[in-house]
Amino acid sequence: MDGNFSPAAIFSVVLLTVALSPSTAFLEPYDLLYDNAVQAFYNNDYPNVVRYMEGALSSYREVRQTKVRCRLRCQDQHPFDATFSELRFPDVVLRRAACMNTCIEEILGSQSLHKVSEDVVQDFHRRIPYNYLQLAYKKLKQPDKAAAAAHTYFQANPEHVEMSQNLEQYKDLQGVEEDHFVDREARPHQRSFAGAVSLYDKGEHEAAIALFEGALREYYQADSECRALCQWPQRFEGHDYLLYRYSLYELVSDHFTQVLHCEHECIRDLATRPGRLSPMENFLPLHYDYLQFAYFHVDRLEEALQCSLTYLLFHEEEESMMDNVDYYREELGHDGKPREDAAWYLRRHKQELELLLIGSNTMGVEFTEGNYWSSTGRREDSNRIPSGTDGWMEYVPISEKKNISALSPQQFKEGGPLLFDKVQLVQDSAALNGTQRVLLDDVISEEECSDLRDLAHAVTKAGDGYRGKMSPHTPNEKFEGATVLKTLQYGYEGRVPMRSARMFYDISERARQIIESYFLLNSTLHFSYTHLVCRTAITGQQDHRNDLSHPIHADNCLLDPEANECWKEPPAYTYRDYSALLYLNGDFEGGEFIFTEMDAKTVTASVKPKCGRMVGFSSGGENPHGVKAVTSGQRCAVALWFTLDPLFRELERLQADEVIQALDTQSVWGPGLNINPKDEL
Repeated sequence: MDGNFSPAAIFSVVLLTVALSPSTAFLEPYDLLYDNAVQAFYNNDYPNVVRYMEGALSSYREVRQTKVRCRLRCQDQHPFDATFSELRFPDVVLRRAACMNTCIEEILGSQSLHKVSEDVVQDFHRRIPYNYLQLAYKKLKQPDKAAAAAHTYFQANPEHVEMSQNLEQYKDLQGVEEDHFVDREARPHQRSFAGAVSLYDKGEHEAAIALFEGALREYYQADSECRALCQWPQRFEGHDYLLYRYSLYELVSDHFTQVLHCEHECIRDLATRPGRLSPMENFLPLHYDYLQFAYFHVDRLEEALQCSLTYLLFHEEEESMMDNVDYYREELGHDGKPREDAAWYLRRHKQELELLLIGSNTMGVEFTEGNYWSSTGRREDSNRIPSGTDGWMEYVPISEKKNISALSPQQFKEGGPLLFDKVQLVQDSAALNGTQRVLLDDVISEEECSDLRDLAHAVTKAGDGYRGKMSPHTPNEKFEGATVLKTLQYGYEGRVPMRSARMFYDISERARQIIESYFLLNSTLHFSYTHLVCRTAITGQQDHRNDLSHPIHADNCLLDPEANECWKEPPAYTYRDYSALLYLNGDFEGGEFIFTEMDAKTVTASVKPKCGRMVGFSSGGENPHGVKAVTSGQRCAVALWFTLDPLFRELERLQADEVIQALDTQSVWGPGLNINPKDEL
C-alpha cells in the first residue's frame, strides 16, 4: 500500500454510502431512554435497566452518525466553489444550515425537535450509562457483560478507585475471560495505534505496518467526523447571546469563526484519551515516524522515504529525520514525495488556522496559535528508532495551564485562635499528613445537631445543587440538599421553625469565622456556597458495594491523577479558596471523609464524622479528598466553600443577609414593621 489516497474523496464516499432515506420508525430520544433506565434502576428492575440503557446508547450513537452524514451530504450539495464572494459566503452557510436541519428531521423525526439537556450530554461523554449497566449486569448474573461495562466506564474515569477494585473482582469470577474486558466506546484510531506500537515493540514489523496504516485511515475518518459535528451552533464562554445585536453578515461570520475554532480543536480531541486532560504529544506525526522505521526493517525503502518526507511536513527542520531522508535517497538513487493524505490535511489545517486567527481578532476571542506538533521530549539518539513506549506520549498544551500541584507548606500559615470556648483542636495539618488541614470538635452542640437534622428532613430536596439529579455521585445513594436562603423562606412560610432556619445561618457564619481565624488569613473570607446536605444509603443496593459516596476530587481545580497535577481552569470552581464540612451525626455506616495524594489512590488521612466535628482545608490540589460509601443510614452535614475574592461571594448568601437584617430590625422595632417575604426572598 502506497498510502496515496485522497482523504476528502474516500471519507465522503464511506460516510455517504450509508442510507439517507427516511426511516419508517424514528429513534426514541436517548435522554428519555436514559431517564427510563435510571428509574428502572431505582425500582430494582434490572432487565429494564439493560433494555433502556442499551437502547439509549444505541440511539446516542445513531444521532451522532446521522449528524455526520447529513453534514457531509449538505457540504457536498452547497460547496464554497471557485466563484466564492462576500455575498456568496453567508448564502452557502445558511443553505447548509437549512439542508442539515431538513436532513435531520427526515431521518430522526421528533428526535431533531427534542432538546437534550447539557447534563445528559455530559453524562454520555463521561460514560455514566456504563456504570449503571455494570451494576445491572452484575445483578442479572452476567459477569462477562458487567466486566465489559465496568472496563468501558473505567477507561474514561481512571481516578475511580472503586471501579478499579470492581474490575479486579471480575477477573476472579468464573466465566470471565480476559477478552471480556473490552472498551465498548474505544476510538478505532487510538486502539489501532496502540496495537501497532505493541506489535512494533515485539519486532512484528509487517503486522505493525498494517495496523499503523489502518490507524491513519481511521484517524482521518475520525477527523472528518469531528469536523462534521462542529457544523452546529457553537458557544463561546462569556459571550452574551441574549444581547446580540449585530447584522446578519456579522452573525454568520461570528458563527463560522466559532465553527473554525471547533474544527481546529479536533486535533486536540483526536489525540486525547478518554478521561485524560492532556492530548498525546506529536500524535499524528508519530504514525509516520513509526512507519518509516517499520518499512526500513522490512527493507521497503520507497515507503520509508515517503513516510520520512511526510514526517518533515510536520517538523520541517528536524535534523535526525533529515539524515534519514538523505540515507534513503542515497540507497534508492532517487528522491520521493510526501504522502498525499498528510499533505492535503496540512493544507486544509493551515487555511483554517489563518481564517481562525483573522476571525478571532474581529470577535475579540483570545487564541494562541502555538505548535500542535511539538516535538518536546523526543529521542535524539543517532538511530532515532522509536523506543519501547506504549505510544501514549505526553503533550505540551497550546494554552498555558496554571499548575496547581501540591504547594509548599512555607506558603501557608495556621494555628490561629478558635474564637469559641468549647471548640477543640483535634488534629492539625501535620497530624492529618498534609497542608492546610484542620480537624475540630464541638463546633456545635448535640441540640444544635438535632435541630439541623430536623431542618434537613423538612427542607432538603433530592438533587438540590445538582440540577435535580437524585444520585449525582453514585447510584447507590440518594443526595438531598438545601441552601440558607431556602430555609429562611420555609421559615417565613411557617413550614419550619424560624429559629431553626436562623440557626443554620448563624452556625455557618460561626464556621466561617473559625476557618478564617485558624488559618490566619489576612483578608476577609467570603461565602462561596453553603449547603445543608444529607446522603442516604439506598436499601437493597449495598451488597458488595465498594464505590465512593463522592469520588476523589479537588475543590478549585481539575484533578489529573495520572499526571499528578491539578489544573486550575474551568469547569472547576477556580475562585474557591477554603472548604469546610460540619457534621451533624455519626449514626450511619461508612461515610468517612478521606484525604488522598494527587494520585487519588493513596489515602493520607481519614475522618469519621460525628455531631459537632468539622474538617477544614484549603481548596486546591494540595488537598484531594472524597467520601467513602454510606452503606447504611443517613449522613448529614453542612458543606461550606469560601473565597477570598469578594467578586465571587454567594448571591443567595447576600440575599439571606438582607433577610436577617430585616428580621433583626423587626425584633427591635416590633411587629409594626411589615415585611413581605416575597420582597425579601
